[in-house]
Amino acid sequence: MTVARLRLAPAGETLFPARTGHGLSAFRALYRLQLGPHLDFAGARRLVPYLRALGVSHLYLSPSLQARPGSTHGYDAVDPRELSADLGGEDEFRALCREAPGIVLDIVPNHMAADEANPFWADEQQRRKVFDVDPETGWHRRFFTIDDLAGVRVEDPEVFELTHAKVLELVRDGSLDGVRVDHVDGLASPREYLGRLRDRGVGHVWVEKILERGEELRAWPVEGTTGYEFLNDVLGVFVDPAAEEPLTRLYAEVTGERRPFRAVADEAKLEQARSDFGREVERLRRLFDEPGLAEALASFRVYRTYVEPALGRVEAADRAEVEHAGLAERLARVLLLEQPGHEEFVTRFQQTTGPVMAKGVEDTAFYRYSRLLALNEVGGDPGRFGLSLEAFHEGQATRPPRSLLTTFTHDTKRSADVRARLAALTWLPDEWERLARTLAVEGEDEYHVLQTVVGAWPLEPERLDAYVEKALREGKRTSSWADPDEEAERRVQEHGRALLESREVERLVELVRPLGRELARGQLLLKLTSPGVPDIYQGDELETLTLVDPDNRRPVDWRLRERLLASGGDRKQRLTRQALELRARRADAFAGGYEPVDLGPDVCAFTRGGEVLVAVPLRPGAQVEVGAPWREVVPGLYER
Repeated sequence: MTVARLRLAPAGETLFPARTGHGLSAFRALYRLQLGPHLDFAGARRLVPYLRALGVSHLYLSPSLQARPGSTHGYDAVDPRELSADLGGEDEFRALCREAPGIVLDIVPNHMAADEANPFWADEQQRRKVFDVDPETGWHRRFFTIDDLAGVRVEDPEVFELTHAKVLELVRDGSLDGVRVDHVDGLASPREYLGRLRDRGVGHVWVEKILERGEELRAWPVEGTTGYEFLNDVLGVFVDPAAEEPLTRLYAEVTGERRPFRAVADEAKLEQARSDFGREVERLRRLFDEPGLAEALASFRVYRTYVEPALGRVEAADRAEVEHAGLAERLARVLLLEQPGHEEFVTRFQQTTGPVMAKGVEDTAFYRYSRLLALNEVGGDPGRFGLSLEAFHEGQATRPPRSLLTTFTHDTKRSADVRARLAALTWLPDEWERLARTLAVEGEDEYHVLQTVVGAWPLEPERLDAYVEKALREGKRTSSWADPDEEAERRVQEHGRALLESREVERLVELVRPLGRELARGQLLLKLTSPGVPDIYQGDELETLTLVDPDNRRPVDWRLRERLLASGGDRKQRLTRQALELRARRADAFAGGYEPVDLGPDVCAFTRGGEVLVAVPLRPGAQVEVGAPWREVVPGLYER
């Protein structure tokens, strides 16, 4: 075996040196639990023995402060000073903390529910202090386009203390080991906010942040991101680039869409800026009356810049992004603080580009462009058809050592197993084309639904109906949330139900299913062994075929998982347990360096700390040949 493609390390050195420091190996793996009506604090506590046996080091809890009664997700807090009474209250939460191996909590500093149940919203004086309310109109800064989630003025030190008192108390007394910060790009100054968390003793912080291709995480006091970049990279190495031409041609013939994804996304972003974000554009115009503000908001290739008007801080990356956006000279000068007196405008403009990007790309364009739905994932670029091994290894090299490694979250459009099966279609492009033509699939909606049925089969008709409704309304062409066309939705739903009964579809599924499982297993093994902290979404240790929320928040069959693990586990669950056991036993190796290994173009291979070798085939039939001194632990995983 020889190290190939990337530069060789000098003798005695490693390409990615070990990071020393307290607790690096302690974060072995996080396990995300979605708390709500189906799982409260006591229910989570009952799962602790099972999760310990699986090998995770930390429970990763969805927002747990007091939300609206009956909240299914916790992102609509009404009182951040209290732990959720609906989930069991403070006593049950602390009992969970005492029994769990570790706890990481998802926190939501950007917004709370604009609800009379919220004491800060119900009181007019408190509302104007705590929330980002427009003094002229009484409107408030929204979370994306959701009117009943109002932006919080967390940049005010008093508001920060008020809304973070409970979280800081839990960190201080050792109940929490770290936090995940939701929607960090919505904050007025992410760097300042994250610095305040660090100064108050929150030592382990992950930010929900989408990094566009080529964008680097800013030098913030965080462990890293929640892992969308890894999700898309690890899928990309399993996509066969040779299938790009036939699948692109088929897509164009079936749907008539011949534009690249970027053109579809740019169009959708501009639509959103000119329509759903009209309120935000008007507020910006009152601060700085410049033509083309909607167009400017939609012109950025990243979620936002991070200029800090109060400090006069403009980084080189900010300047590069403003220049790339091609803005009018006067607007560009204002955004780069070269024309003073517009500080509030600069802050609010930056807080708005992210939501325009998210709504335009993830929540519109991803439902309009269906060349290969495996690529339509949060933080991904459907225009990038696959990823080279060189690029994958380079991504591994730059990832912070405790950044999260995910393949499935509550925010992803599909589960890892659905995405893997769809990616496996690139190994069978002729069979896929034959199916599409046999069924006479026509148009974007039918092609989108066909991929959905194949990816998530077996799928209950009611679940497919709900997905079709959401997909069509998010796409905003056949239907929309603002003006639903229920008759058009019903026609597409009927088409989907017919596909569920199709023998031709079933035959293709039987052909692609084993390939998808091999691809999913390969993704999983790379996630469990790469530099960073693996993040397992609830239930995903068994094959999980789910679609976008709320489908991915359905109840999990915990008894089945406990029973299987006690009897040795199914293949995926067993791999998870064995890989995490190795991470625990060889903690020094996994805290050490990462070296790419050349085992041929169809195998992704690397060593960790020189003591563990990972070798994952990327194509059907790819052979892995590993000699001495390696001993196989499980297929694809070896140790000295």
